[in-house]
Amino acid sequence: MICVYIGLGSNLQNPHQQLQKSVDAIAALPSSRLEAVSQVYRSAAIGPGEQPDYLNAVVRLATKLPAESLLQKLQEIEDSQGRVREQHWGPRTLDLDILLYGDRTQNDPHLTLPHRYLTQRNFVLYPLADVCEQKSVLPDGVDLATLLRHCPRGDLQLTGLTLGAGR
Repeated sequence: MICVYIGLGSNLQNPHQQLQKSVDAIAALPSSRLEAVSQVYRSAAIGPGEQPDYLNAVVRLATKLPAESLLQKLQEIEDSQGRVREQHWGPRTLDLDILLYGDRTQNDPHLTLPHRYLTQRNFVLYPLADVCEQKSVLPDGVDLATLLRHCPRGDLQLTGLTLGAGR
């Protein structure tokens, strides 16, 4: 089994419900086991125009699925929840990103591992820290605690909302 971290985000059509449905769908993936779910965070949207705030979380998954198959399954979950890919960084019902896939590194047009913006986004790093030990080391040798020290929390807020499989 490979340890995988998946970022979840939504800012349309009841974002908390969108995240919960995605956690349930991820928990049901074949050859996989949902191991942990972070707290839910609220962040300002990054992208064009006026957009509602996002809700973000991270899940830790143990899986036997190859990275490309997992990506395909995550995109199917997004599509089933009304994801429309019209505008880069535009509002969306659901965004699921593979942040880390074990210690694998990859950089191609379809999949970049670790995720291209992992180290720059507080709405990814703080929920990642909830489900990953801060002494954990990324494939490039940088530890999570160091990344957190260099990425201020800013306007990122804990919501008090929770997510869990089978709710």
